[in-house]
Amino acid sequence: MWMLPASPPFAPPLGPVLTWVFDLDNTLYPATSSLFPQIDRRMRRFIADWFGIDENAAHLLQKRYYHEYGTTLCGLMQHDGVAPDLFLDYVHDIDHSVLSPDPRLAAILDRLPGRKLIFTNGSERHAEAVLDRLGLTGQFEAVFDICAAEFIPKPQPKPYQRLVERYGFDPAGALMVEDIHRNLRPAAGMGMRTLWVREEDHPDGPIPPQDQSDLSHVDYVTDDLVGWLEAVASS
Repeated sequence: MWMLPASPPFAPPLGPVLTWVFDLDNTLYPATSSLFPQIDRRMRRFIADWFGIDENAAHLLQKRYYHEYGTTLCGLMQHDGVAPDLFLDYVHDIDHSVLSPDPRLAAILDRLPGRKLIFTNGSERHAEAVLDRLGLTGQFEAVFDICAAEFIPKPQPKPYQRLVERYGFDPAGALMVEDIHRNLRPAAGMGMRTLWVREEDHPDGPIPPQDQSDLSHVDYVTDDLVGWLEAVASS
């Protein structure tokens, strides 16, 4: 179904999109999936083992780093000397089989004209496993992961600039799709149109009131990505 952002007023009809930039986790599959909670638990366990602390203390540190730096990994790298490959390999060692193929999503991606890219704060290996389980292998030109971003996470501006430079597209002809609306702000600042995939039961929890007051960087909002894409393709 279509949903209208609280602010700004609903954007005008979507013009031609030459490049589609999709987030991965909790965007291409529902946030209610039991996949991301596995990653969350693995991060907590990694931190508990690394520092020799209990999992409650590990959880507090994990979330503090996430909110301060954009990813838990970024905080661990900057403050605690954690090797990124060690962390990424550990936290993405999960059961991807909880995801099921999504033939409707595969079909609508086939119909979308233009280039399609994945832009994720996760690893390429994890992205490939997710795409395989969803039946989307081969649907995307490339995966721009946290390693390609030199471990600088969204929503910091630099990885967005690197993404555009690496794949040589005009932001004005692009649309970015994300489940975390603050990650759309740099994209909007570069001239991309933006779609926020909003879910009430998101792993990040309820959206703080201060984050709901300014959605000027959000052009479109939906709680049904496939339905939204199908509507766009049919318009």
